[in-house]
Amino acid sequence: MGRLPTDMQKLLEQAAAMQAKMQEAQAATADQEFEGTAGGGVVKAVVKGSGQLVSITFDPAVLDPEDPELVGDLAVAAVNQAQAAANDALAGGISDAADGLDLDGLGLGGLLD
Repeated sequence: MGRLPTDMQKLLEQAAAMQAKMQEAQAATADQEFEGTAGGGVVKAVVKGSGQLVSITFDPAVLDPEDPELVGDLAVAAVNQAQAAANDALAGGISDAADGLDLDGLGLGGLLD
């Protein structure tokens, strides 16, 4: 295989650096904890960036034996909110990792926007 053009070689170097930064962002986010709430704070869920559910806490006032579905709905909403916060943090780290990669030079500008 012949030598790569300088532009292609530079792009491959940038891609390797970006991949390393993305892995760092994923590792940093994996152990962070993210919180979500529902029902005005009566249900709180905590997840790790890795997706692991750490805890769910309920205000006892929300535990109505006449409406058990409400608690389930609030728990799902709180967990979803916590997971969305984790995903947003990871997306921010990935976006930061891609900063400096010259996608415009390849006609791929806007790919990560």
